[in-house]
Amino acid sequence: MAEFTHFNEEGRAKMVDISPKHVTVRTAVAHSSVQVNDEIYEKIKTGQMGKGDVLAVAQVAGIMAAKNTANWIPMCHPLSLQGVNISFSWEESEQKTLHITVEVKTEGKTGVEMEALTAASATALTVYDMCKAVDKGMIIGPTYLQEKTGGKNGDFSRNLK
Repeated sequence: MAEFTHFNEEGRAKMVDISPKHVTVRTAVAHSSVQVNDEIYEKIKTGQMGKGDVLAVAQVAGIMAAKNTANWIPMCHPLSLQGVNISFSWEESEQKTLHITVEVKTEGKTGVEMEALTAASATALTVYDMCKAVDKGMIIGPTYLQEKTGGKNGDFSRNLK
């Protein structure tokens, strides 16, 4: 049975002590997406959305979210991130979908999965916020960890079918 390390002797939540862990390079890649209608798709692609450059603002929001994850998620350790990269691609089928990929990197004693997932979520939410005046029916997600490297538990890579 796994040991639950986020509880103290009284059964109350605690932040895990990572002081004995070794510093290693840690990376994480997370994905999210936003399904939009044709009008939003065209406005984003042509830079005609009333609130400004949607992808530029969403990218900055995602980076800020990654850097502030410990302020949002109670048991996350504050980390010094060495890199955050957010990229976008469009799936231009019948339903237009903006795909968001976030890569986060650090050298530290704990992983950056939560930073990548938080950044992906904040990026998607920012796209929604900037476009909701046109259509509130956008769909966010799925949001998921694609891969991570480093740490004692080793690497993880999602096998999407």
